[in-house]
Amino acid sequence: MTDQPFHIGSYPLKSNLSLSPLAGYTNLPFRLTVRELGGLGLATTDLVNARSILEKNHKALKLIETSSEDFPLSVQLFGGVPEEMRDAALYVESLGIAMVDINMGCPVRKVVQVGGGSAMMTELSKTAKLVQGMVDAVKIPVTAKMRLGWDDNNITAPNLARALADVGVAAVAVHGRTREQGFDGSVNVAGIRQVVEAVPDIPIIGNGDITTPEAARMMIEKTGCAGVSMGRGAFYNPWLFQQTQHYLEKGELASEPGFEERIRVVRRHLSRMIEIFGEKLGCRMFRKVGPWYSKRFGPSNFFNKRIVEMGSAEEFEEILSSYIEWRKSFLDEDGELKSSYAPKPLKSVFRDGDEEIVVTGSGGIAISDWDKEQQPAVALRQAIPTPKGPVEVW
Repeated sequence: MTDQPFHIGSYPLKSNLSLSPLAGYTNLPFRLTVRELGGLGLATTDLVNARSILEKNHKALKLIETSSEDFPLSVQLFGGVPEEMRDAALYVESLGIAMVDINMGCPVRKVVQVGGGSAMMTELSKTAKLVQGMVDAVKIPVTAKMRLGWDDNNITAPNLARALADVGVAAVAVHGRTREQGFDGSVNVAGIRQVVEAVPDIPIIGNGDITTPEAARMMIEKTGCAGVSMGRGAFYNPWLFQQTQHYLEKGELASEPGFEERIRVVRRHLSRMIEIFGEKLGCRMFRKVGPWYSKRFGPSNFFNKRIVEMGSAEEFEEILSSYIEWRKSFLDEDGELKSSYAPKPLKSVFRDGDEEIVVTGSGGIAISDWDKEQQPAVALRQAIPTPKGPVEVW
């Protein structure tokens, strides 16, 4: 790590670590929760339809809701109509947002069908012209997030990134999978390295399966990328940015937060959900968030079976109190989880040409076989699911 601040355009950031946009998850309450724990340089909103912003769709505007503590922030837009993308960027700029990001990587069919997401990687000149219209219209940095290409036979990221840099894009984030892969298979670090080598004059941000500080360092060392963007890993562990920044700067791993600290942050997150969305909706939304936190609690079926049905802050506290008492039976005399119940280290698998790279990281998640049988489906998820519903309200 250098002592010089990391920049996107002329904008200095506190670190080279970014929170990836995860549709349905990286809302204002979660962004504030992660920021408070430290280490985060830049956060990005959920992807939002440019047309919906211009139509002042209530759900779209809620996706880009922010506050003075939620800064610097980038709003991620998707769409295939140049005028709509330009005008949405202008509207975002008028709100005082620090940057605007263009989604060129989402593989979901309903995004691709409107010319957004991965579809933008198939027509380079058309995409570059659309982006230039946005860059010329606003004064804030314009960035892009893309995949390596449509499929293994169409790896377009190096050429597209070069074309975007030529029209003034300030940075590019690259997810090391193709559109065809979706979120399956291993992340191709060689593909990201090709983008770094093709575009040496703007920051390239590596993305994909970076769930531990060790995986983040491997991504930087193997690809030469200027920084990393992390999403799912932050739901396993909201301390991930602080821990990764410490590891990159000091060369040593920070200590893991204890159970009491994890509970404090869970409460803090829920209180923000209620404050911003109201108690009824906030608690309903938190039903899918709580089980991500519990992946590091040790045995958690007692907690998860109840949390997915919670309806109020008072009910949450009752569940939590009962769970803490239930969990005591899995602790040793020092109040720590017995070794047989402790989460196991996380493993990330990457690909560099024909070489498979397995990175075993600090911290961990685990649900034992007996615990797994009693868990609700949401607690067994290993990936953030794509939200359902019409694309217009994303």
